[in-house]
Amino acid sequence: MKEKVFFLWWFGMTLRLCFLLGASCSEKTTLRGLRETLAKQSTTSKSGVMVNSNNREQLVVDNGIVAVTFSRPEGYILGISYNGIDNILEEENEDQDRGYLDVVWNTPGKPSNFQRIHGTIFSVIAADENMVELSFSKSWTSSLNGSSVPMNIDIRYILRSGDSGFYSYAIFDRPEGLPAVEIDQIRIVFKLNKDRFNYMAISDERQRSMPTMRDRETGQILAYPEAVLLTRPINPEFRGEVDDKYQYSCENKVNTVHGWISVDAADAPPVGFWMITPSSEFRNAGPIKQDLTSHVGPITLSMFVSTHYAGKEVTMAFQEGEIYKKVFGPVFAYVNNASNEDDTLSLWSDAVQQQSKEVRSWPYDFPKSVDFIPPNQRGIVLGRLLVQDRYFRGGRLLYANNSYVGLALPGDEGSWQIESKGYQFWTQADTKGFFLINNVVPGDYNLYAWVPGFIGDYRYNATITITPGGVIRLDSLVYVPPRNGPTIWEIGFPDRKAAEFYVPEPYPTLMNKLYNEQRRDKFRQYGLWERYTDLYPNDDLVYTVGISKYRKDWFFAHVTRSTGNKTYQPTTWQIIFEHPNQIIRGNYTLQLALACTADADLQVRVNDPSANPPDFATGKIGGDSAIARHGVHGLYRLFSINVPSDRFVKGTNTIYLRQSRAMNPFQGVMYDYIRLERPPLTQI
Repeated sequence: MKEKVFFLWWFGMTLRLCFLLGASCSEKTTLRGLRETLAKQSTTSKSGVMVNSNNREQLVVDNGIVAVTFSRPEGYILGISYNGIDNILEEENEDQDRGYLDVVWNTPGKPSNFQRIHGTIFSVIAADENMVELSFSKSWTSSLNGSSVPMNIDIRYILRSGDSGFYSYAIFDRPEGLPAVEIDQIRIVFKLNKDRFNYMAISDERQRSMPTMRDRETGQILAYPEAVLLTRPINPEFRGEVDDKYQYSCENKVNTVHGWISVDAADAPPVGFWMITPSSEFRNAGPIKQDLTSHVGPITLSMFVSTHYAGKEVTMAFQEGEIYKKVFGPVFAYVNNASNEDDTLSLWSDAVQQQSKEVRSWPYDFPKSVDFIPPNQRGIVLGRLLVQDRYFRGGRLLYANNSYVGLALPGDEGSWQIESKGYQFWTQADTKGFFLINNVVPGDYNLYAWVPGFIGDYRYNATITITPGGVIRLDSLVYVPPRNGPTIWEIGFPDRKAAEFYVPEPYPTLMNKLYNEQRRDKFRQYGLWERYTDLYPNDDLVYTVGISKYRKDWFFAHVTRSTGNKTYQPTTWQIIFEHPNQIIRGNYTLQLALACTADADLQVRVNDPSANPPDFATGKIGGDSAIARHGVHGLYRLFSINVPSDRFVKGTNTIYLRQSRAMNPFQGVMYDYIRLERPPLTQI
């Protein structure tokens, strides 16, 4: 055993030296001379992690539970062997299309490029009977300008003894001198065996048997390619359903475990394959950013960066020469099995338990990259957040109950939701506003927060510098939300979502049966934007304050109206209210909080629907696509609109909300909350 451990150590050190010298000996010299010897050292023993490099183009790492086959030096995952299954991945796919890291990027002003990342240099970072860590890296050179994302990328894989799975992470590095680039997406993809995996689980409630990729290919494409009506599925129970990967999106803060189960496999008992993400610190745009999970393929994703539900505002934009380094991950690919079909769904429960174990172990202490900051080098921030609204509950200081409190790169209030380069660390305060943010990577941050029930964003007015092992105790912080006067009326609840408004029933012929059962997720059904035209074929929505109820009378999305032949027209909603008293001199304030904006221009007019210019207009804003992608929020926006008192009259008043852009069915806005405030001054 000692000889084997020494050999593996020497093997790893030799390859690492070749990497540092920039040589190709890892492929041509070192492995050629060591292949037969290492193969002799590899056995089927369950006692440790074994490396088999008998094939010069591949490498197999086996920890006695799972065996992972990598292409060399590219680092594509060719196969995952487990519990008698030769390969969990889809062998009909090309080598580079089974397990891989990909990036979507573009040179500023040019079209996007999709690129699977592959290594050109392979090295063994660590190798003993307890753990093997592999590196597949690529370096950018000027010869790659325009054809490869200008970033040095190191893809790492870790297999440890006793683990039913493996870890993966990626290090993105921009030294000085690289050209400008915009990166829209970074993710890890696993494409599973299509004949084996047919049951998908994302949460306790969101899990079901799934159609196949063939069912999609024989179906009818709907309003966009991702949405397909299943017309000739292999299993007739799926006929008439809609499949759309965006129906399975979820927010970063709960996107912690998802995956697939093989059911009814004749040659093996049920097996589960799960993507476990123990921390969201390396994901972009904060805790409520939405992203993809698993979907038909069967495909499982680990999304690190994307513009989904946000648009280009959250792209990673690097200027020419800008330096950068960040570690994405590690994430854990977990496999499990059940003894018989009766225990199939226990695989989900077991995956949830494993996710809890991974969270308790975060940050890991075993990755060998010096760029991954271990637990003892991280910091802590703790404090208490209170909220004070002088026109709410007598202006008393209130606990910021369940507020979201986090650290992100320095910026303006709310900038965290469009920040994609740095790390973010978030928690929710307890019922009395106390918060603890731990495991923070050293660096400079702003502290941000937002409080459900109150509009706007909080930002602590000083930069917070985290040092290794440091603890920062903040005094009680007080958030004063935007407010200019007492409330006249309000619509909705300020929580950055449109979920509390009226979500219509889906078309019977365009349903996902899962959401027929999970009613609180009804908004994930396809085609709900079209129901507005059905409900309001000629005249638009009219909401009367004091009579109408927003849960049943306020449509969840302010969209265009279809006029047939793929043409659409703007829509104008009305809010009618009584002002029974004399008008107050000064400015009234319309607090307009939007949960989603999709290529919209929202115009506000008071008591004159034809006023030109309008009293307020957002101009063209938004690209979050939440309307088309079955969400109830994208990026949050707050507009505090001053309206002169002479625009109002004693008696009946009407506010007109017009969404003026109407080229397709997906343009529009979702409202989070609307409030009209009167000026706190004397009467006329």
